[in-house]
Amino acid sequence: MSQKCYITGAGTHYYNDNFIPDDDDFVIAADGGYIFNSLHNIRTNLVIGDFDSLEDGDVSEDIEVIKLNPVKDETDILSAVDEGIKKGFREFHIFGGTGGRTEHTFANIQVLNYLAVKDMQGFLYSESEIMTVIRNRSITFGPKMTGYISAFAFDSECSGVTETGLKYEIDNYTMKNSFPIGVSNEFTGKESTVSVKKGSLLVIYPR
Repeated sequence: MSQKCYITGAGTHYYNDNFIPDDDDFVIAADGGYIFNSLHNIRTNLVIGDFDSLEDGDVSEDIEVIKLNPVKDETDILSAVDEGIKKGFREFHIFGGTGGRTEHTFANIQVLNYLAVKDMQGFLYSESEIMTVIRNRSITFGPKMTGYISAFAFDSECSGVTETGLKYEIDNYTMKNSFPIGVSNEFTGKESTVSVKKGSLLVIYPR
């Protein structure tokens, strides 16, 4: 089982996501995400941020803290991802990264692509959906998946897009970010796969 890095942010879309990290997993609270972890008794290994949502005394003394300058180019979530990368993690699960300010939600979607171009994988959890970006690769879903799945070109053009096992199948299609043809496909009770030969594809599917 691959080790996971969990990141909790200060967004509003948690919806009782009381995940339980394994012993080898690492949990980073991006600023106000520490409040959620504390309320739900989730182990926190590191708190990072500019502390615009926390006070210095809010964090337990036995937890590592990285305090950032509030004048910075990176968001707290991206800084948390970078710390996770430094510690050797390649799979990231981001909670509390949606809701609230739309620009922060979009920034966190861009973080998924930031990971994808590094040949890593990120998952962003919202109220009822999971978002991920695949780049030059595929993602497969089991036959028990139900509901809608959407795929959008994150680059100006994604070539070799193939979707199998879904209600609407495509083969070696060139998808562009100027036309949302990939919205609202459907699972059919069969194993299904979405793949792209070249480019970054944003995939959104039910939780």
